[in-house]
Amino acid sequence: MTLFDHKRLTSTILGLDFEGIRRGLYSDKYFENVVRVLSAAHEANYRFAGSSPRTLPVDLSAVPVGDLTVEAQVFTRHAPYALIAGIDAALAMLRQCTGYWQGDQFIETWKSLDVEAVEDGTIIPYEGHPDHVLPVIKIRGCYRDFALLETAILGVLSRTTRLATNVLDVLRVSNGKPVLFFPARFDLPEVQAADGYGYWLAVQRYNHETGYATKPAVSTDRQAAWWGGRGGGTIPHALIAAFFGDTAEAMVAFARYTPINVPRYVLADFNNDTVGDSLATAAAYWTHYREALEAGDSENQQRWTLDGVRLDTSLSVRDVSLNDGDPYGVNAKLVHIVRAALDRAWESWNVPEHLREAAQAYCANIKIVVTGGFNAERINHFEKTGVPVDVYGVGSSLLRNDHTTNTDFTMDVVRVQIDGTWYDVPKVGRMPNANPDLQSVNLGEL
Repeated sequence: MTLFDHKRLTSTILGLDFEGIRRGLYSDKYFENVVRVLSAAHEANYRFAGSSPRTLPVDLSAVPVGDLTVEAQVFTRHAPYALIAGIDAALAMLRQCTGYWQGDQFIETWKSLDVEAVEDGTIIPYEGHPDHVLPVIKIRGCYRDFALLETAILGVLSRTTRLATNVLDVLRVSNGKPVLFFPARFDLPEVQAADGYGYWLAVQRYNHETGYATKPAVSTDRQAAWWGGRGGGTIPHALIAAFFGDTAEAMVAFARYTPINVPRYVLADFNNDTVGDSLATAAAYWTHYREALEAGDSENQQRWTLDGVRLDTSLSVRDVSLNDGDPYGVNAKLVHIVRAALDRAWESWNVPEHLREAAQAYCANIKIVVTGGFNAERINHFEKTGVPVDVYGVGSSLLRNDHTTNTDFTMDVVRVQIDGTWYDVPKVGRMPNANPDLQSVNLGEL
């Protein structure tokens, strides 16, 4: 359930390996040991025979440890905030994988759980005090029935939240400009759905905060699987290579054979002549666009509209339009030069007087997309210095996982229930905590 549509992702949509999770294939082995010990204690009708260092006003000698009902809280301690994502995936694991094996049959016991959770898209602040956290999930139930799920639950929360938070950091410095999501090539295919969902959630949160209507844009269909979208894109460098380096000809073929609803963005750095290839493509497109314009053919006007140019110059290369001593890669000076060249492109097209306004608008509407090594810091610099970028493409930096981006989650057993009464039993340095954003969850809906 997101903060924005109040709809939970179902087990069917998520498509997780619930069978593998039930069998502990994704669990740290010590949780398997927990289940083994508590299950054996249950079978042996074991009662607590130790001496607790905790002072509890109850006789523990009659407590059946193997059947202990606990309260576990799940939380993160990422400062200053984390954009929570992955809640529905964690809840689906509780719904599908709570229980125990009886021979080859899995006995589901999820109905005995009492679960509360926040909605995906919730901002959780943290000020640095480990005994004062805001839980994102609370689980109450027989511990041996869900102990095995901790690793997978924390894993999906940690990764999806980290990515969502990283994306939100980028969006918050982008001034409402679209941020294309390009991390697919930097990680396993299996993580694309969760990653794409974290990105989509960050876009929804950003729009919620700012009133913008920024649209999510992912590069693979799998990245959009959890939110019902589709991947999009234009061309790779390989297509230009297939046309022997003739960028304009490759783009003409792209426009001719690609559905008109697919945006036309020229990848302009193949020959390290970003200005030259951008202008050549714009001129080639204009010829066809002009014919369609004069014929009143709206479909072909759309087909031959050049939506933008993408600058992706390698950090080891200096574009030919720059001078010795100028920066390598995609840089502010290069963007300014490309923008100015595009705005003046129509001047060399021998445009008749009655079409000049249309030609000027055609050129002015060609957007500039920059990709290659962009992150929040670099985008912030471009925006503060007025670099005329319309769209940013961001890839591997969104997967960053270091001391500044880490959003690790923890699950602590903080209370136990004995004869209907709850008693605090957290580890030293932790305590049961409340969160007003927690909502009761009906696992049956998942």
